[in-house]
Amino acid sequence: MNDSIERIQNEARSEISSAPNREELERLRVHYVGKKGVLTSLLHQLKDLPADKRKAMGALLNDVKTEFENVLRLRQSELSRKAIEEELAKAPALDLSLSGQYSSAVGSLHPVTRVMEQFIQIMKRIGFSVATGPEVELDYYNFEALNTPEHHPARDMQDTFYIEPPILLRSHTSPVQIRTMKNKRPPLQLIAPGKVYRSDYDMTHVPMFHQIEGLMVDKHISFADLKGVLHYLVKGLFGARPLRFRPSYFPFTEPSAEVDMQCISCKGSGRDCRICKSTGWLEIGGCGMVHPNVFRAVGYDPDEISGFAFGMGMERIAMLKYGIDDIRSFFENDLRMLEQFSC
Repeated sequence: MNDSIERIQNEARSEISSAPNREELERLRVHYVGKKGVLTSLLHQLKDLPADKRKAMGALLNDVKTEFENVLRLRQSELSRKAIEEELAKAPALDLSLSGQYSSAVGSLHPVTRVMEQFIQIMKRIGFSVATGPEVELDYYNFEALNTPEHHPARDMQDTFYIEPPILLRSHTSPVQIRTMKNKRPPLQLIAPGKVYRSDYDMTHVPMFHQIEGLMVDKHISFADLKGVLHYLVKGLFGARPLRFRPSYFPFTEPSAEVDMQCISCKGSGRDCRICKSTGWLEIGGCGMVHPNVFRAVGYDPDEISGFAFGMGMERIAMLKYGIDDIRSFFENDLRMLEQFSC
């Protein structure tokens, strides 16, 4: 039987290594190692051998089978490579000096996303953490806990979309601050980025936009701390420039202020500047010291702690940073505008 196996090995090596094509190679595979192949037939004959020879012969036949499979695999690879070479030989010559006919577009972050990520990284460097909350909110978190009860005239300033009262789309990310304060004790340093909704639509307002609000709560927090944080933030976003704080009104802060920075176009001169409408200043957000009623709503004692809050619309910041004059451009998917930020 050993002589027969050696003869089969030699024949198989010769035929497989010289198989002219894949079809012939497949025929040889079936002939030698198929279910009814030569080697399979020999394996079936093992049962007729004496027990002392069966083990050695079985090991030999398994080694032969492994060798056949390796030789088949090698020849398959050679034939595949040969077929590719023949196909390439038929094709017209490839001129590698020619430039490509098509260029793939380079994607990029949306300008609003760029500004938001930059804003978040700046605030993280001074110890602020990121907090998030639901966009579909309850009236309590969006208004009542923020010192804006039902029928309060300040609600008209943030007219939003009601799903079914008291469920609404949040008009600012301040509810995130309320939820966080209800679950944690001071000290707190957080920013709340996300989408907010108001029923406005014109060159400077859209029904959905992005906002980031900041909150710091601890003992002895003052307006000076607020000014220091905002100067640091604006310096990171636009470079060092003067800020001014105009007295304003927000129901959830007292005192409250609008934050203006020196115009990035006219450098504060205001001369014939359409960006700042000749005022020399650009409004970038609102801020103030957290109202005692807000602290009481979350279970804090306003006699023991204090804090500040501020908020900025990210589309507004992106418009100033990139010189975009219509907020609707961010949402119209006009590639001519968006491709300017691909580098």
